[in-house]
Amino acid sequence: MNVALGVTYSAAAAAFDEVASSYDEQFTHSAIGRVQRAQVQSRLLATFWPGSRILELNCGTGEDARFLAKRGRSVVACDASAAMISLAKSRRPDESMRGSVEYLQVANEYLDLLAVKKPFDGAFSNFSGLNCVADLEPVARSLANLIRPRGRVLLCVWSRMCVVELLWYLLRGQPTKAVRRLFRKSSARLGQRTIPVFYPSVGEVRRCFAPWFRFSSRRAIGLFVPPSYLDGAISKHNKILKRLESLDRQFAKWPVLRDAGDHVLLEFVRCNP
Repeated sequence: MNVALGVTYSAAAAAFDEVASSYDEQFTHSAIGRVQRAQVQSRLLATFWPGSRILELNCGTGEDARFLAKRGRSVVACDASAAMISLAKSRRPDESMRGSVEYLQVANEYLDLLAVKKPFDGAFSNFSGLNCVADLEPVARSLANLIRPRGRVLLCVWSRMCVVELLWYLLRGQPTKAVRRLFRKSSARLGQRTIPVFYPSVGEVRRCFAPWFRFSSRRAIGLFVPPSYLDGAISKHNKILKRLESLDRQFAKWPVLRDAGDHVLLEFVRCNP
């Protein structure tokens, strides 16, 4: 199944094609990347029980899909980037894997094509893939058609206000970058390309999903643990990173602070039709 072709192939998908081969080295296997991903993965395990059938949006190189499959979940993992899907498929399956993974090149804007795969027990999107989508309501509508009643959806998106990022760029004399998330639309450099990115508020995401999903909870991901572009500054200080990780666990759900991390993890429950 390949729906990201020709004029429908987005700038974001093309950019991720270019960085696919280096993505794991730059983020997945970085110190900060591992810590932030572990925070999300702990919620995935708590939400989706062994035997669950899960849809993953913008799966990248398949790190989360393999993590869940190894622990007895079955995942249909999708991404718009042909290179990311190709790389994910090339990974050698873990012999201890108790679940399964199926990789499909499907963009978030074309999830309706997965109707033949439904129903799913839930879905998730990790690390800002949905920040490349201008309008989340069609995504929510498609997910509503794919997920069974009371199924759960977890969305990890960039927050509108990352305190660590704000302070970092202000101290470096870059006020425009410091406040870039306050504007709904911005841009990001990915490899040799510049792509549009969007920073919807929590309220906006909730409104997009409200016709079909009940909002359950939210928490910060990377509240004290800094954004991944600071990995070079923190990766050599393991004790400090562990302390920051501990602070994240303590304060990630606190009011105000839960909206001040690098990402925010939103949890929804599918309403009865």
